[in-house]
Amino acid sequence: MPAADLSSLKIHDSARPKSSTGKFLGFFAAALGVVVLAGGGVMALRGRKPQVEVTTARAAGGTEQVTALNASGYVTPRRRATVAAKITGRVTGVYFDEGNNVKEGQLLATLDDSDVQKTLAAAKADRESSAAQIADLQVQLRLAEIQLKRTQGLVDAKVSTQEALDNASASVDSLKAKIAVTKQQVAAAEARIAEAQQAVDNCTIRAPFAGRIVSKDAQVGEMVSPISAGGGFTRTGIATIVDMKSNEIEVDVNEAYIAKVKEGQRVEAKLDAYPDDKDKYGAHVRTVIPSADRQKATVKVRISFDKLDDKILPDMGVKVAFFEDEAPKKKNAEAMAAAKAIIPRNAVHKDGENPYVFLVKNDVVERRGVTLGRERGTDVDVIAGVNPGDVLVVKGPEGLKDGQGVEIKQ
Repeated sequence: MPAADLSSLKIHDSARPKSSTGKFLGFFAAALGVVVLAGGGVMALRGRKPQVEVTTARAAGGTEQVTALNASGYVTPRRRATVAAKITGRVTGVYFDEGNNVKEGQLLATLDDSDVQKTLAAAKADRESSAAQIADLQVQLRLAEIQLKRTQGLVDAKVSTQEALDNASASVDSLKAKIAVTKQQVAAAEARIAEAQQAVDNCTIRAPFAGRIVSKDAQVGEMVSPISAGGGFTRTGIATIVDMKSNEIEVDVNEAYIAKVKEGQRVEAKLDAYPDDKDKYGAHVRTVIPSADRQKATVKVRISFDKLDDKILPDMGVKVAFFEDEAPKKKNAEAMAAAKAIIPRNAVHKDGENPYVFLVKNDVVERRGVTLGRERGTDVDVIAGVNPGDVLVVKGPEGLKDGQGVEIKQ
């Protein structure tokens, strides 16, 4: 047997296992990288300033109108109408567009009236035919009356018989009856004409009152109907008109606060669409609807604007402040005189029984204890701790701390 070659059992260096020290160093470097990245992310998050909403403290004064309640609602027109046709028909003309102002009685659209025009023409023809028959019968009646008079003279002279007189009298009475029947036929034809004319008029759609078109609901060639018919292929309206002069505010007030609202109460309104607009609208409570919504526990209140303008549009959001009607009473005079500022109640926080606020100076919050006075609806008097013009946090993240940097939300 050949001798075994032990040199073939030699292990090459490339096949030797690597040192465990190298693996440990690799894992340590990767872990260190993760820690560095995580630390950088935490530092980046810590560097972000929380956003806060702020308000400015107002000067307190005995003559200032006191806010009893704040609420949100929508602009709602008292006069809004979806104009529809009284009959089912095909639209042949549309004479308006969205945004157009229209006058009362202005033509909006027309329907195909070819069929009803034929019915109207037939009714008029029947009337003319009956009227012509009356003229012919009246000529025959005059002749019959002459013959009756002549026969009466002959009978009196004993020349003609009583039978001839009776026949002549019957002829006159018959013609009078025919004329009466024909006149009734003319009246019936007049009624059919009026009915057909009304059908023709129903093919013309006019504005029921002056206002602005806010929706165009039908086009030429479409079918319209006063009732839902024909599935989705039949329209039930032509246009929607809003009387812009009837715009008012509709607010749902929580029933727990409805006792603070009275008819005629002074209100201040601000449109959500113009948050930077400093102008506010004077208004007053028109009516409190005497019914509550049991599901929402609210009562509907309608508010009339003192003056309208072009900015006020239907379905706009609006915020309103209800003011107290009565002047501050004498018993509150000292408390109001001692108050330095007025702030929203949601700007006040409590640490046990100790109230405090967060002031904002140079984008840094400062916690400051305050002494509160008389409540003014959604606002409260501050006797000490806040001065008029101070900027306060009204909404921000939980956990704000004294000296923390913040970003004011615009």
